[in-house]
Amino acid sequence: MFGYRSLGFGSGGAAAADPYNIDILLVAGGGGGANCCHGGGGGAGGYRSLADNALTPGVQYTVTVGDGGAATEKGSDSSFAGTGFTTLSSTGGGRGGTSGTNGGSGGGGSAPAVGAGGAGNEGGYDPAEGTAGGNGFHNAPGYGGGGGGGAGQAGSNGGSGGGGAGGNGSANSITGSSVTYAGGGGGGSHPGGSGGSGGSGGGGNGSLGSGQPGTANLGAGGGGAERQGGPGTGGAGGKGVVILKVPTANYTTTVTGSPTVTTSGDYKILKFTGTGSYTA
Repeated sequence: MFGYRSLGFGSGGAAAADPYNIDILLVAGGGGGANCCHGGGGGAGGYRSLADNALTPGVQYTVTVGDGGAATEKGSDSSFAGTGFTTLSSTGGGRGGTSGTNGGSGGGGSAPAVGAGGAGNEGGYDPAEGTAGGNGFHNAPGYGGGGGGGAGQAGSNGGSGGGGAGGNGSANSITGSSVTYAGGGGGGSHPGGSGGSGGSGGGGNGSLGSGQPGTANLGAGGGGAERQGGPGTGGAGGKGVVILKVPTANYTTTVTGSPTVTTSGDYKILKFTGTGSYTA
């Protein structure tokens, strides 16, 4: 039920609804995997599960969903913001590369040199929004790109047998069902080896050709590439997602951006896959 507080004095005082709490899941866009050769996997977008966020009735809150990065590009941030509210953000996943870049989770290092994986939790959050990418491996005749970091597990190092696995993501039941988000992309491999597998939560597999893309709306990293059949292209990172869990008694129906709205118990679940807003 809505609560109300009295403003002013006497019969002329207005009534305003009290703030109410919602839960928020923020997943940023995943990083892209590196191009040929022995490319590192892309890091997953930052993953943050945040309970009991107080909203003020009548305020419009802006939702931004981060895009996945193209090959060798970092993912974009996701956020939730409004007047009088401390903006909540998660950081785009790091890209795979000669040295993987930092991000929500770090990108994997490539293997033309012994590339280092990027660090995770670039936003400095507690708990951490992600993990580090794995290092590339370069020791002829075996080469392998490092796997991108996932929300729940660091990416594995590349090895003589090929690319490192992407780190696993984290499961969340904000929608009423368990879904795993933010898996890291697998590293690419030399022609005699095998590409690293993508982490659970949609991470793209590394390849002997072009890397697989990360799954959209899970914030997953893209797989790293190799040159079998010609120089391969790293897989793109998957777009992020923002999900709100709003008490049905407080839900206003005033939204933009066409989120998917479902019901789970006593809550309305608003799943944003693109930019939009919710007015409390």
